[in-house]
Amino acid sequence: MTALTLAGRCVRISRRNPDALVTALALPIMLMLIFVYFFGGAIDTGTAYVTYVVPGAMLLCAGFGAASTAVSVTENMKNGVIDRFRALDIGGVPILAGHVTASVLRNLLSTTLVLAVALTIGFRPQAGPLGHLAAAGILVSYITAISWLAAALGLLAKSPEAAGGFTFLMMFLPYPSSAFVPIHTMPTWLHGFAENQPLTPVIESLRALLLGLPAGHTPWLALAWCAGITAASLVLTAALFRRRTR
Repeated sequence: MTALTLAGRCVRISRRNPDALVTALALPIMLMLIFVYFFGGAIDTGTAYVTYVVPGAMLLCAGFGAASTAVSVTENMKNGVIDRFRALDIGGVPILAGHVTASVLRNLLSTTLVLAVALTIGFRPQAGPLGHLAAAGILVSYITAISWLAAALGLLAKSPEAAGGFTFLMMFLPYPSSAFVPIHTMPTWLHGFAENQPLTPVIESLRALLLGLPAGHTPWLALAWCAGITAASLVLTAALFRRRTR
């Protein structure tokens, strides 16, 4: 209950910062439109490019949203609000869980908007109810994982500017993956990283599940990556919170 109350606080703070909220919502949509209409005609994916690019755009959107979570955590550590919460006997887990819950809610809203725009420009998912449910589960798992990772990075950073810099990696990772172009079109030296980094199985799983294609073991690999990132981030946030508040 405490985590939900603090999540509501984080959501209300987001509403008072419309510039950051609009940027987090608009940038992924703009990038998707740029890729579809500027570059899509020159990229051969074996299907309509909008069909190929939507899963990557959804993950890119989640990365932008997680960056704001890291900045918010860092600001709370600097402005003394964490000390006030601890004076009320509120532990570190509920405080950070509030940030993560708010991040998940914001990211679900933004990815829904990305999907809505994609549908208006030609994206046509072919999945049945179970496929959509499985895709939603993987997407929520990924958003939760990077939200906890963003919270850890927010604790690690000493300033909001540094927190924004630390989260750049989350916003960059979709590019060296199968998000926007097939991996086989990349330079040979990049294939190993692109095929084995965590975002590729998440993107491939979403693509297969939404389009009704065989997914094989890829969804399980995607869930394993998400679980591993979440577990590592929880351990890191606990250690960093104790160090920053002792």
